[in-house]
Amino acid sequence: MKITIIGAGYVGLVTGTCFSEFGHEVICIDKDRQRIKELQSGNIPLYEPGLDYLVMKNIQEQRLTFDTDPVEGVSWADAIFIAVGTPSSRRGDGYANLSFIYEAAEEIAPLLNGYTLIVTKSTVPVGTARQIARIINETNPGAEFDIASNPEFLREGAAINDFMRPDRVVIGVESARAADILREIYKPLYLIETPIVQTDIETAELIKYAANAFLAVKISYINEMAALCENYGADIIKLAKAVGLDGRIGGKFLHPGPGYGGSCFPKDTLALIRMAQEQGAGARIVEAAVEVNAAQKARMIKKIRDSLGGDEAGKVIGVLGLTFKPETDDMRDAPSLTILPALLEKGAKIQVHDPKGMDEASQFLPAGITYKDTPYQVCEGADALILMTEWNQYRALDFDRIKSLMKESLLIDLRNVYDPEALKEIGFRYVGVGRS
Repeated sequence: MKITIIGAGYVGLVTGTCFSEFGHEVICIDKDRQRIKELQSGNIPLYEPGLDYLVMKNIQEQRLTFDTDPVEGVSWADAIFIAVGTPSSRRGDGYANLSFIYEAAEEIAPLLNGYTLIVTKSTVPVGTARQIARIINETNPGAEFDIASNPEFLREGAAINDFMRPDRVVIGVESARAADILREIYKPLYLIETPIVQTDIETAELIKYAANAFLAVKISYINEMAALCENYGADIIKLAKAVGLDGRIGGKFLHPGPGYGGSCFPKDTLALIRMAQEQGAGARIVEAAVEVNAAQKARMIKKIRDSLGGDEAGKVIGVLGLTFKPETDDMRDAPSLTILPALLEKGAKIQVHDPKGMDEASQFLPAGITYKDTPYQVCEGADALILMTEWNQYRALDFDRIKSLMKESLLIDLRNVYDPEALKEIGFRYVGVGRS
């Protein structure tokens, strides 16, 4: 198959690269000339494990190319996947900014040559595919095309595996021809018996929001249970394990922490709430999850402050991890962006380390934060050490060495990674989430 991807950001680049690894011929098109120049040279402008290798491999094998000009890619393609960004248009109100989606539709419409399948890969509100079809019909009344929805389910840090070995592939279509093309594109996954869920377009558009909102609810739920455990002196780790062993519930996403962040959950929960409100339907459980998530970040600030004796002014705080999760440089809605400025504002001196996220973090965190080259430099003279993000590099640190570097032996583990008893034996005062 000949496939064109509109948008060479995170979703578009991963999608195009993996399709080329399947054996398809792929062109990724993006208006950002610098990004395309870097990609043509095999340089990846984002961090995703394994992606750089696959991009270079498929460039060398001449299945993957990059361009800024859509003319050749659009007229040549059997299928065009729109994978441009859909950020929130007005901060906090849930509306998705679909201007990039509609610009893409207007751009490709006059270039269509023969039957083409147009597929939305971006996460978009219900009804977006219909609007794309309307734009194409109005711009090019003679165009022969079908519209389809094929939502992505990529976890940052595990996107290659998620694409190559997905739990399911969702295709929202209106015609047998469109379904046949998408099934042919994903044919390599039949070998591992990947479920293909075929739906109407509206259902496919809604599935991504419903899945992400459910996962956000699980995270907020276990964070509320963690607070209850702290009040009763119970252990959230054992509670979560026992609950998760119920086959109807499952253990994934039952890990307490400082709240969810990233490019999907905050945006998609708000968008789902907005869609429900516009239809006069309820989304009260999702609304509660959003409220709990905001409260969790505030609760972490209080936990840190209380651990420091109620006042962080003048205290040196070391922080391990800044990104919203490990194995990504993504800082979007990371808990650190809420927690650290609040501590800095009250007079704390903050020194931080992150394996991949410090350049990105420096663009969003306020001035006054010191960035260190190693985890151990973060500990020098610190009154407290906070684990903010559970990178693997932080799981086997030398805590005897860390203790010798710190002014006070206080560890605030916001991810419950470390063994409290082992650290207490070394001489640390340990503070976790939902456990003592």
